[in-house]
Amino acid sequence: MAKVADKYLKVDPWAIIEEGFDPERNRTSESIFSLGNEYMGVRGYAEEGYSGDSLLGSYFNGLNEQLEIGNHYKGIIRSLRYMVNAVDWLYTRITVDGEQLDLAKCRISDYSRRLDFRSGTYRREFVWHLENGKNLKVIFTRLVSMTLSHLGLQQVAFQPLNFSGSVEVCTGLDFGIIHEERGENMWNSLRSAEEGAITAIMASTVHTGNKLYSGFALQSPQSLQTTRIERDKFIGQSFSLKLSQAETTYYTKFVVNCADSDSTRTADELWNEGMGLAAAAGQLDETALLAEQAAYWSGIWETSDINIEGDPENQQGIRFCIFQLYQTYHGDHPGFNIGAKGLTGEAYRGLAFWDTESYCLPFYMFNNPKAARSLLEFRYKTLAEAIERAKDVDCEGACYPIATIDGTESCDLWQHSNLQLHVGTAISYGIWHYVKNTGDQAFLHSKGAEMLIQISRFYATRGQWGQRSGEYGYFGVMGPDEFQLMVNNNCYINLMAQKSFEYTLDTLRVMKEQAPAEYAEVVARTTLREEELGDWSSKALHMRIPLDEISGVYEEHDGFFDMPHLDIHSIPVTDFPLYSNWSYDRLYRYDMIKQPDVLMFMFLYSGQFSKEAKIANYEYYEPRCIHESSLSPSIHSILASEIGKHEEAYNFFEFATRLDLDNYNRNTREGLHTTSIAAAWMNIVYGFGGMRSDGERLSFQPTLPERWSSYSFQVMYEDVLLRIVVDQTTVKLSAISGGSAEVIVYGQQIKVDASGTALPLGEGMLAG
Repeated sequence: MAKVADKYLKVDPWAIIEEGFDPERNRTSESIFSLGNEYMGVRGYAEEGYSGDSLLGSYFNGLNEQLEIGNHYKGIIRSLRYMVNAVDWLYTRITVDGEQLDLAKCRISDYSRRLDFRSGTYRREFVWHLENGKNLKVIFTRLVSMTLSHLGLQQVAFQPLNFSGSVEVCTGLDFGIIHEERGENMWNSLRSAEEGAITAIMASTVHTGNKLYSGFALQSPQSLQTTRIERDKFIGQSFSLKLSQAETTYYTKFVVNCADSDSTRTADELWNEGMGLAAAAGQLDETALLAEQAAYWSGIWETSDINIEGDPENQQGIRFCIFQLYQTYHGDHPGFNIGAKGLTGEAYRGLAFWDTESYCLPFYMFNNPKAARSLLEFRYKTLAEAIERAKDVDCEGACYPIATIDGTESCDLWQHSNLQLHVGTAISYGIWHYVKNTGDQAFLHSKGAEMLIQISRFYATRGQWGQRSGEYGYFGVMGPDEFQLMVNNNCYINLMAQKSFEYTLDTLRVMKEQAPAEYAEVVARTTLREEELGDWSSKALHMRIPLDEISGVYEEHDGFFDMPHLDIHSIPVTDFPLYSNWSYDRLYRYDMIKQPDVLMFMFLYSGQFSKEAKIANYEYYEPRCIHESSLSPSIHSILASEIGKHEEAYNFFEFATRLDLDNYNRNTREGLHTTSIAAAWMNIVYGFGGMRSDGERLSFQPTLPERWSSYSFQVMYEDVLLRIVVDQTTVKLSAISGGSAEVIVYGQQIKVDASGTALPLGEGMLAG
């Protein structure tokens, strides 16, 4: 892989630290230093105003706008939804002696910023050298509360180094920002006011009418004499602070943001709710709030930390990944989902893909089962939209969208939105995987079974029978490997649809026997017919799964083996990314693949494929994979580790945890690769830890990378928090909380409790 690191951040096990300001890297750093709490997120932009290259980004989960795209063919979408750039609640302007602070124009020194994983805070500081010779140290601190989802805090501190005087500040709330992808502002101001200590504004999106209230209160050791500033889509307060040489003066801004994406509240109701929350926020103590934030993160690290000895860069990298995963999602708001860039940028429009169930769900399932269930509940909440989408494409049941923010299809590339059928199978797999490992039968009976029925209906009406083979399959499709367009019988889609049919039938059979009341209810709710069950069984039994019996290699799709071969290593590095440098149709002419299809289902259903089969398919497809998707290397690394290619596994892993920190894909500036961050966690736990979660019990087959002296990770299984420690001689397992659990280690079933158990590192498991 021709990916090269751009290393400019200081290595630290518990923080991201940038020393010195580089305008060329500013957007990349804005993404890396993003803060979020699932409800809202904000990029690490300069709140004081920066006239250089910047993406001022403030985003709220679920807030969306609509774009009409004007297609007129049936089944191709005519409008789409996207996450909208919202209020700049950090808006600040700072002036001293008539000179306004702007990093693009002012002279500064000693610049640094720090994102602290243990405190959950972002701090930026520098010395401003004014034109008149005065030197002023400025310190910005911000947090987005993990316990009070509506609340954000900003503190700005000033320390004059060689003078006494005053600083003029304007702080406010700005709805006038530009949504960069559209090149226009997407908000209409509804109301603004100063009521007591609260300054507030409310606006609605231009087309969808989503509403957002934003209000703030100020605190300072100095008595603030404020003047209200109002203009279109903006309200704020200006004031002066007295400065004494060498002393630190500051103010703190407590901000409440309250969103309504479902239009369930009137403007007055939302305003009143926001004002109540803002009034309460204005009474908060910043020291207590900072302590509460640190306590929250302390709890996270107690249960979810991965510790690596002997590799400081990847230690920092994996903690950054875990930190961002919890910032993006932790299940406090059922019905939210995870966009491919989380809440850190506008790329992918804030849309959720199949990555959620395939890559993100395992992290939450084994760290925060509540969040895992919440992700699946988003799919249940949007089942009605999936049913309508199936009708659009002349099918029955539920056709879940390839890209969505609200349940409707929002991918405007028809070849993806109409041909990529694997989202429903990912959801079916996610339900199966979640219930298997959490035992949440209540979810399966109340919501999961209904989704499974509608998903199976879709796959029963979207496929056809081959006229020569007499086998069932899917024609005119595109699999996860998006370099193969309009193919027949993509092996991944076919096999995953087969598994979906089988799981649905098995679920309904067990429910009928063991939960007859719930079974009767779901049958009535879906008007399930007995003949449908027979139809699904027949189609699963006769599903076409392309396989070369001699080599044991699964054919990615009918005719793939006969496609022209391209040596991917012959492609000049200057051609990457290929989407930008090759004509679009050129991508589809070869046996080159973007990301693994066959290897992916071998990972998902690992226990159903022999090691020999995995070796044969890995060795065939690995030289053909170009890894244009950031999700691809982790699957290769996990399988390489399993089949004994340890150095290769580490090579694929090498940039996984630092994909964004070192800007390997040269696009971190657009936002973080949130779902790829989840894949980095999988790479360690499923790869080097050898964990498999598709069998009867959770199993482990740990290896130790040659460069590491030890590592440890933790997973929640059957309500027991398990800790696994691997060093050069031993694998130690213990139950930190929840009693005991039985797991399989190197093929041996063992009971793990608080006293712990130790086994020798498996033969051949010390990678070298």
